[in-house]
Amino acid sequence: MNNIYLSLGSNIGDRAGNISRAVAELGARGVRVVKQSALYETEPVELREQGWFLNGVVEVETELTPQQLMQVLLKIEREMGRERIVPKGPRIIDMDILLFSSNVVKESRLEIPHPRMADRCFVLVPLAEIAPGAVHPVLKKTVLQLLQKTPDHSEVRPI
Repeated sequence: MNNIYLSLGSNIGDRAGNISRAVAELGARGVRVVKQSALYETEPVELREQGWFLNGVVEVETELTPQQLMQVLLKIEREMGRERIVPKGPRIIDMDILLFSSNVVKESRLEIPHPRMADRCFVLVPLAEIAPGAVHPVLKKTVLQLLQKTPDHSEVRPI
């Protein structure tokens, strides 16, 4: 098992439909979804003047490298109409690699594990649902331990 986890979020249009479409697109591109969390309605964290998000996490299997997987995610986002106009602003779909097994990647356009995942309830709650024992390879803590210690107290509610 690779223990590759992706986060998916949307706060524009049919949020659940957008996430469902993104998950289907993964499968069409050699990225097999093996587990999916429930969807959670989450308040915006950094840019607060926007609609609430739906967020979820999937566990995937793939033969792709982390860099190739990131390119697939970016291509799906573009094809679904994601425009990067306002940083942290509204988006039809947002897909990120949270963990890629025990790999640590630090490049200008890709950081794994996701650099802010330990500070985001909207990531940790759905990730803890499907992988509470997954270990952050840098912090050496499980997802459940990260969730218990996160400084983020933003609202995350199941739908």
